[in-house]
Amino acid sequence: MLLGRSLVAAAVTAAALVSATPAVAGPPFICHAFELSGSPSLPWGSSTAGWNNPDPTYDLTRLTADVARLLTPSMPVSARMETLRRATIYASRDRAVAAALLQALEKKAEANKGDANALFDAGFLTEAYRQASRVYEWDMLGGREKEQWTMRSEPAGNGAKLIDAAVALNTPQAPEMRKARQLLR
Repeated sequence: MLLGRSLVAAAVTAAALVSATPAVAGPPFICHAFELSGSPSLPWGSSTAGWNNPDPTYDLTRLTADVARLLTPSMPVSARMETLRRATIYASRDRAVAAALLQALEKKAEANKGDANALFDAGFLTEAYRQASRVYEWDMLGGREKEQWTMRSEPAGNGAKLIDAAVALNTPQAPEMRKARQLLR
């Protein structure tokens, strides 16, 4: 009987461990890398070095053009998210670059209200900027990184509404976009 109880207890423990969802810390649109699924993205340092590891040789003046080139219609949602996460971290070092990138994606979404990708991209970037504006406040940076981080105020737009509008178009990408939206709750 004791052996039977031990086996049951072991089975319950194993089931709990397998089904457990790990807790993650930090703002999800900034601190957690997303799957690129083989898609090209912005250059990045080692993925084992943490969330804030941009390539120090990357030319920030190219950011808006590079992001526009990378966000193709066929790019998977997770790769879009990772590219925009990286773009946010790069943009955090230069207010003018950050403003130009956000303006470009907002303009594209405004001109293409039936394009789920354009709506999603503008919405995701807006919310990534919102989360990035809190990084400094939450004391997530130290030393030189803290000095370089210029994103300290929230963007005016409502990215969640843009993501909701993208999901509402019910394209094949909608389920993945819905998952991204749930990270904002």
